Amino acid sequence: MSRSQSRIVGLVVVAMLLAVPYFLEEFWLQMGLFAMAAAIAAIGLTLLSGVAGQLSLAHAFYIAVGAYGYCYLAGDSGSDPGLDLPSGLNLPPVLALIGAVLLAGVAGALFSPIAGRLRGIYLGLASIGLVFVGQHILRAASGVTGGFNGRDAEPFSVLGFTFDATPMNVLGVEYHQLEKLWYLGLLFVAAGAWYAHSILGSRPGRALEAIRDSEVAAAVMGVNVPVYRGAAFVVSSMYAGLGGVFIALAYQRIVPDTFGFLYSLDFVVMIVLGGVASVRGAIVGAAVVICLPQLLDHYATSLPLVAAAGDDGLQPTDASRFLYGGAVVAVLIFSPGGLAGLARRLSPRHTKESTA
Repeated sequence: MSRSQSRIVGLVVVAMLLAVPYFLEEFWLQMGLFAMAAAIAAIGLTLLSGVAGQLSLAHAFYIAVGAYGYCYLAGDSGSDPGLDLPSGLNLPPVLALIGAVLLAGVAGALFSPIAGRLRGIYLGLASIGLVFVGQHILRAASGVTGGFNGRDAEPFSVLGFTFDATPMNVLGVEYHQLEKLWYLGLLFVAAGAWYAHSILGSRPGRALEAIRDSEVAAAVMGVNVPVYRGAAFVVSSMYAGLGGVFIALAYQRIVPDTFGFLYSLDFVVMIVLGGVASVRGAIVGAAVVICLPQLLDHYATSLPLVAAAGDDGLQPTDASRFLYGGAVVAVLIFSPGGLAGLARRLSPRHTKESTA
C-alpha cells in the first residue's frame, strides 16, 4: 500500500469514527468510551513495557490516581456535612484534569527509584504492591474517595462547553452526553498516539529502546539509564492518569473495585495482543479486551455455552478471559509481534519485499 493510499484509508477511518454517534445506539457508544479510556492508558504501558522494557503490573494504581484525582480536584468542596459526601477542591474541570495527570506522574516518579533498582519479574512483583496499597487507601480515605461507595465525577467543561447530559443542537442534530464524550475521547486518543509516536521517533525513544535491548550497551553509548528509566515511568503514569480521568467521565461514578489487580493484568494482555512496542497495537488490543466481555454479555442469550449475567453457567466476563487468554498464548507462539506484527506481515508492501 502506497503512502497516498494509506492516507486515503486513514481519512476514511477518521470520517467513520466522526460519524459513529449519528448511527450507533447508547450501548455501543458507552462501550466505545470505555475502549478509548483503556487505549489511552495502554499507550502509556506500551511506552514503559514495550519500548523501555520495564515490566509494571501497577497500571491500575496510576489509573485510579488519575480518576480519583480528577473527582477530588473538580468535586464539590463538601460544605454541607449533613450529606456526608466526599470533599473536593471545586477547581475548574480543565485544571482538575491537568492536576490529576500531574498527580499520576508524581506517583510514577516516587516509584521510579524503586524501579531503578529492580529488573524483570522482580520489578513486576514490586509494582503489584502498589495496587493493593491503592485499594486499601481508596477504601479507607472515605472523606476523599467515598470509600466503598465511591464518588461521582463532575462533568468536564472547557471554554463554556460542558460535556454533560444537557442536549446540544447542531444543524438539527441533538448531541447528548455520550455523543459529546465520544469526540472528547477521540481527541484524547489521537493526541496520546501522536505524542507517543513523537517520542518513538526522537532521541529519547531510541534511548529507551537501547535500554530495553541492553542497559550496559546503552550506558556505553552515553545514555543516562537511571534518568531515562525514571522518565519512562513518569510518562507512562501520566498516560494512565489521563486514561483514569476519561474513565471517570465515561462511568460518571467510580468505585475502588474497578481498579483492582485484574484490571492491571488486562492492560498487560492489551499490549501483548496488540504488539508490545506498537502504539496502534495498544489501541487495538484495548478495544479487544474491553469490548469482548461487554459483547458477550450483550449477546449472551444468543451464544452457546455463555450464560446471561446472574444465571448459572459460564459468565460473559469469565468467557472473555478464557478467549483472550487463549489469544495471548496463540500470539506468543505464532505471532510474537502481536496483531500489529501480523498486520505488517500481511500488508502488500511486506509481501512484495519478502518475494523480491
